Amino acid sequence: MNKGDLITEVTKAVSKKNGKVLWLIVALAVIVAALDFSSLALAASAPHAAPAWQEEWERVLEAAKKEGKVSMIGPPGADRRDALSIGFEKKYGITVDYHADSGAGILPRLSAERKAERYMWDVVVTGTTTTLINLIPARVLDRLDPNFIHPDLKDMKLWRNGALEFLDPGHQLLVMTPFQRGTLFVNSTLVNAKEFRSYKDLLNPKWKGKIVTDDPRKSGPGQATFTFFLSHPELGAKFIRALGGQELTLLKDYAQEVNMVGMGRYPVGIGLSDSLAEERAKQGVPIEIVDIRQLKEGSDTSPASGGLSIFNRPPHPNAAKVYINWLLSKEGQTIYARATGYISNRLDVPTDHALPWRVPQPRSIKTYTQEAIDKKDELFPILAELFGR
Repeated sequence: MNKGDLITEVTKAVSKKNGKVLWLIVALAVIVAALDFSSLALAASAPHAAPAWQEEWERVLEAAKKEGKVSMIGPPGADRRDALSIGFEKKYGITVDYHADSGAGILPRLSAERKAERYMWDVVVTGTTTTLINLIPARVLDRLDPNFIHPDLKDMKLWRNGALEFLDPGHQLLVMTPFQRGTLFVNSTLVNAKEFRSYKDLLNPKWKGKIVTDDPRKSGPGQATFTFFLSHPELGAKFIRALGGQELTLLKDYAQEVNMVGMGRYPVGIGLSDSLAEERAKQGVPIEIVDIRQLKEGSDTSPASGGLSIFNRPPHPNAAKVYINWLLSKEGQTIYARATGYISNRLDVPTDHALPWRVPQPRSIKTYTQEAIDKKDELFPILAELFGR
């Protein structure tokens, strides 16, 4: 007898003033309770269906393990290579075939390989200028976000400014690690860093012939710094021309530039590799990055080697998908940020490994967007005028 029949019997008994009505009511209550308990027990014992994303993840992960590896191009340096490979390999048992390239050699390599119908690479982590100028126009990339499986990658509350920072309409280039750059450097035994309150202090005659800079005519931190100067409303072309009159020494080797300041050959540096300067300072070299919070104009933000893309026609599509989900997870971003000193765009990634002023400031000038790249069309003639070609 089901619950409906029992209720019907009770109704009849009550209408007939049946003496057994009380008994029936009690019996009904016991049976209904037993039926409800059985339903709950069955529901509790029945297996819950896995979320759709988890089913997809298990399927992709199984296929990725069969592929066995992911082939990627990443920035030079053992610290960056290890951060982008070891944790992933240990977690998933999938090998990372890592090729280091600072950016300039990526497109020539791909062009030669693809001309021979060889599709060798899955993922690339590099600077945004390389991707915007070379890789996107060459049509060698795919849209990135269809590879996102884990829900936290799509939870905008976890990302800085409430959004994933794509730099192109086709979502082929994602910025992982924007941070405030160090732009001004001093030998701490020769110069008190606190005397700089503005970049215009560099125009003091006492610094003439005593400043070294990374050559802004080539890609690198020097060019990013001069792009920032040009873009800042209180600096601009007038400031760059005045700075050019300070008899700057232009070099093209990051280590040499930092060492020149550290040894005191030049007491002041502009647009050097701030990650290398930090490394040297930790080793006891007297080089100091001027805290950008004391500079009236601040500094620009840059992701350095923090742009992520996936190649089209990847040889290991499932392994690439697993890798992308891992790299953009809290775990992957924490490992990479700590190894590089960068700041992740994920808000749940700690920043205690970096100097406090590196956390991106609202409305700071970005020197890594297409707009910044277009600004170089105005910059290069000024640089040629000052320093030759």
